[in-house]
Amino acid sequence: MSENKVAIITGASRGIGKACAVELAKAGYDIAITYAGNDEAANKTLDELKALNVKAKAYKFDVADANSCSSAVEQILSDFGKADVLVNNAGITRDGLFMRMNRENWEAVINTNLNSVYYMTNAVIKTMIKQRYGCIINMSSIAGRMGNAGQANYSAAKAGLIGFTKSLAKELGSRNIRVNAIAPGFISTDMTKGLDAEKITEHIPLKRLGQPEDIAKTVKFLADDALYITGQVIGVDGGLVI
Repeated sequence: MSENKVAIITGASRGIGKACAVELAKAGYDIAITYAGNDEAANKTLDELKALNVKAKAYKFDVADANSCSSAVEQILSDFGKADVLVNNAGITRDGLFMRMNRENWEAVINTNLNSVYYMTNAVIKTMIKQRYGCIINMSSIAGRMGNAGQANYSAAKAGLIGFTKSLAKELGSRNIRVNAIAPGFISTDMTKGLDAEKITEHIPLKRLGQPEDIAKTVKFLADDALYITGQVIGVDGGLVI
């Protein structure tokens, strides 16, 4: 069993997930990252993590598939011996006005952004209950708090995560397992690359896009320092949702 704390981070080959992995590795966590398809990015992230003198492994599978999640977590627990932190970060977008949104794009987003959180959490929760410690961090979004035109599927999934977070926090608090959500605003990643940053920042009190590291530092805070915080949604949005 790992002597360090162990964090599992989904969708962590790049972007916000990668930043979270690096931040927790700097804090001494051993890291299990999951990713869907970009081998080159995953290997690069692994190299960065190992350079921080922690144990790190990558697991390639589709978080939208229940059996894959179960098998992967079983392998992670075999490799690391435990799971102290789970960051449910994996997500996709399939934007479009609702009247034109086909069932395939609806289900793809719900399966990857919401159902995956059930699959991953369900797979690790017995271990956390047994060790009487755990921290689950779900990556929601401002879209889940205020909605966004053209993102009915994404907003529904991210709002669902908020309800899931609050309910699970009530269920698991007595077992010393904390469950919180982060609601990022516009963060500078591949997912926001096509957006008009200048136009967006007009509406952000801090007048800039966020960086993946802004989210990662919040993950670190929730994992290590926020021992009396559970069931909360932490907005990291530059003041956009006030």
